[in-house]
Parts: sequence; C-alpha cells; structure tokens
Amino acid sequence: MTTALLRTADELHARARAGRRAVVMTMGALHEGHATLIRTAREIAGDGGEVVVTVFVNPLQFGQGEDLDRYPRTLDADLKIAELAGADVVFAPSVDEVYPGGEPQVRISAGPMGGRLEGSVRPGHFDGMLTVVGKLLHLTRPDVALFGQKDAQQLALIRRMARDLNFGVEIAGVPTVREEDGLALSSRNRYLSAEERRTALALSQALFAGRDRHAAQEALRARALEVPATRARAEALSAIGESRAAADAHAVAKAVPGGPAGVRAAARLVLDEAARMRPPLALDYLALVDPSDFTEIPDDFTGEAVLAVAARVGTTRLIDNIPLTFGAAS
Repeated sequence: MTTALLRTADELHARARAGRRAVVMTMGALHEGHATLIRTAREIAGDGGEVVVTVFVNPLQFGQGEDLDRYPRTLDADLKIAELAGADVVFAPSVDEVYPGGEPQVRISAGPMGGRLEGSVRPGHFDGMLTVVGKLLHLTRPDVALFGQKDAQQLALIRRMARDLNFGVEIAGVPTVREEDGLALSSRNRYLSAEERRTALALSQALFAGRDRHAAQEALRARALEVPATRARAEALSAIGESRAAADAHAVAKAVPGGPAGVRAAARLVLDEAARMRPPLALDYLALVDPSDFTEIPDDFTGEAVLAVAARVGTTRLIDNIPLTFGAAS
C-alpha cells in the first residue's frame, strides 16, 4: 500500500470513501507511540475503511518562550512511518490551509478544566489545541479520531468538546507507549542528553511507585476484610503482615479504600530524590485527579482516577500519567 500525501482539504474530500474513516492527529516527528495509534486506527477502520494521519505543527498551542521554532519537522520520515503502520493518507496542510484568514478571531475555549494542571503552566494552550482539533475534525470528517492517553488532560478536553458541541465523532483513547526503561515515548525525548534522560526516568518511576503503593494498599485491605473481627488481634496482625504499631485487621478494613494520600506520598518521594540529582528534575506538578474534570480527588474517592506528573529536565519539559481505580468500601 502506498500512502498518499495530501496538502489540501479539497484533495482529501475528493477521495472516494467506503467504510469508516479513522483519523490520527499529530504534530509530526512520528515515533512508535504514533505508530501504535495508526495501527489501532487501522484495526478500527478495517480493510474497507480509511486511515488518515494529520501532520500539522499548530502555532496556537505554543506559548511565549516555548519551542515552536525548534519543534522537529520530519515529514519524509513521518510519511514512511505512517505507511508502515497502515495509513492510507497523510494530510499535511500548510498554516494558510488551516488558518486561511490568519490567526482565528473566534476560538474554542477549554473552560475551567483548561485552566488546571497543564493549563495553569501553559496559559491558552488548551484553547489553541481545541481550536485546531475542532478545525481538523471538520477538515478531515472522520467517524472516529484517536488520541494517546499520555496527554490525558488533552484527551479529556477533546472528549468534552465533542460531547458539549455535538461534533458527532467518536473519540478513542489509546494507552501510552513506553520505551524499555519506562520513559513515555515523546517527540521531545530526543532533546535529552544521556544525563538528563537518567533524571527524566523519575517521572515514570514516580508514577509506578504510586501505582505499586496503591496495589499494596488494596491487597492489604482485601486481606484485612477476610479476617474476622472476632479473631485474636495478634493472629490477625500476623495474617495481614502488618506490625502491631501499624494497624490491626479491623482498622485496615475500615480504612479509606486505596489511600490517595499514600499514592501521592510514594510518588512524591521519587520526585524529591530526582530534584537532588545532577541535572535536577524541576517539578511543575504532581496530581491525582478525577479524569472527568481534572480536580484533585478527596481521600474518600471511589472510581477512575489519573496520577499525572509534569517536570522539566534541562530545557526539556515532559509529562506522563497512569490510570488508577479506587474501589468502593465494603
């Protein structure tokens, strides 16, 4: 299969359509994470459908002092990666094609969620992101659009936009792809020196530490619930593997399920250590949030949550997150 390179929406609209059209939106500099999105899109579209990959470096998403000028442009390599992953079309419009009248006077507002976490660090970023995603959805006219879960707040806002503004398109999230050492794949990883990369590993390590603490707490709680309240305290303590000073089975059974505070503390410990490395990690935020609105979850929270982190190592800013589920108390 040869992947077509198209520059205008008219060219894309002129293509005969059969089956579902699945779109993967990128800013280029494609890597294995993007390839995974494209392969997933291929599965969703099926043999009779069409996969379109957009490549557009959106100027509205870059604030003052950010890396618009040095953001990598690698269209020839992107085309090859897209083709190998199963794309039918790479749609690489010019800025004039996307914004024919210059910067748009009317833009999509990200609302309150857009001012939290990433939005507080990068004011206006999500307004620019939603504006270009909205335009590209109109220009490509897909049945389904796929986005990586690594940009969890972005994904949540796109889903909210599609629902609130009746876009009539399915928004699908695809799990984060990681390198062998755990670092989440990102186009910005190429900026890291060997020393900076060692420090940057603290982002994923912090998330994994929070996840492991959560799993241990849940296992302890589940074991404690199996211990009858009538058993001798010493026997109960031995059964759940906790010291007498820590808790007894009855206390553990009544504890807040999952322990958000414990998850945050475990992740924070790793990040604090990384702040003392050379080069150091400069933390923007660590947050454990409700994915519906990206507000911090309370200690009695139950349901789906996102543990998210953002930090700078040298001049490179990286983000990462993992999903967690906090169970209901019995």
